[in-house]
Amino acid sequence: MAVPFFAVAVQAQDAKPEKPKMDPAAAFKKMDSNADGSVTLEEFKASPRWKKNADKADEAFKKRDKDSDGKVTLEEFTAKAERPGKAEKPAKPAKEAPPAAPAEPKKA
Repeated sequence: MAVPFFAVAVQAQDAKPEKPKMDPAAAFKKMDSNADGSVTLEEFKASPRWKKNADKADEAFKKRDKDSDGKVTLEEFTAKAERPGKAEKPAKPAKEAPPAAPAEPKKA
């Protein structure tokens, strides 16, 4: 019985610990190198994540730059990204409460 337990313990040690995700506002602040409240394409590409994926940086920047002004604001940066091929689901209509059951007369 000790063998299966030992195997699980070894697997747990081999697993890489996950890096905690950075708060989007903190990530934005790090990218905004001149602290003007917006991130340009150059600032965006200079971030560690996009240095590794330079070929995808332009497309990612364009998706975030909702008003196409060449700058990404904190609001644009933190807005939930749209997934290609997935339309936004319409809000579900509120369910009406079922009609109340008639009260039973009390027995004396």
